[in-house]
Amino acid sequence: MYEGPVQDLIDELGKLPGIGPKSAQRIAFHLLTADRAQIVRLQDALQRIRDGVQFCVVCGTVAEHEKCRICSDSRRDRTMICVVEEPKDVQAVERTREFKGVYHVLGGALDPLSGVGPDQLRIRELLARIGGQVPEGDDAVEVTEVIIATDPNTEGEATATYLVRMLRGFPGLSVTRLASGLPMGGDLEFADELTLGRALSGRRAL
Repeated sequence: MYEGPVQDLIDELGKLPGIGPKSAQRIAFHLLTADRAQIVRLQDALQRIRDGVQFCVVCGTVAEHEKCRICSDSRRDRTMICVVEEPKDVQAVERTREFKGVYHVLGGALDPLSGVGPDQLRIRELLARIGGQVPEGDDAVEVTEVIIATDPNTEGEATATYLVRMLRGFPGLSVTRLASGLPMGGDLEFADELTLGRALSGRRAL
């Protein structure tokens, strides 16, 4: 335990996701030796996050304006919606440069043990978009495919199953799920049962 502000900083940093006590301590002591300009830039960035960041009125990802750059891009295919859990997942899909549609951020995944049910997620907003109740642009666009890209874990699978059930009633709508299986360069012997099982069930003809 350290005294005063140093320990306070370590405690606050330790509350951040993915940062344990040792990482929090390293960051705190790095900040202690950082020059004043670096600290001011960090303070300004945190202030802008609190005061200036908003969420896109259409898809729910972080945005600088009312609509994010993807929803504002007329070149994107609005007939395809990729459903993800968090804004960071949008960037993960974008890095592939394979998807040309638009996104919908749920804001998490179903987790009854933590009190996260359908009402805590942006599922109603998704249904409204598919039903044409949310304006996507100047012209009405019919959504033809929803790609469910929730995480391949218990919560993500539960969310995907729930979404499939909710979307079943839309005529002509194709609901797909991201394929999952063995990573490129991986060895078969090191694959866990769930990953290997998914790879088998998702096999394709050559």
